Amino acid sequence: MDSPNNQIVLTGRLICSDTQEADIVREHLEQHIQLTRAEPGCVLFSVEQSDNPLIWTVHEIFTDHDAFETHQARVRASAWGKATSSIARDYSIT
Repeated sequence: MDSPNNQIVLTGRLICSDTQEADIVREHLEQHIQLTRAEPGCVLFSVEQSDNPLIWTVHEIFTDHDAFETHQARVRASAWGKATSSIARDYSIT
């Protein structure tokens, strides 16, 4: 799963099924971005709304597997993780 330089790269999409889910993303996204960018090992973290108002593009880079796993654990326990847990994700991790 690690890239040649041991960085973990996640790319993909967060796909809302309706405007209610999109509102949930908008409500929690700013804090989620701030908290993630402050994490040790976060090299890049971007979540941007696409031309489709129900889809966000996601791009994450973490220094290594441990930093990525720590991020994932924090997200699961966070307000963002709980509020968006039912929203579809289409991610690729390398």
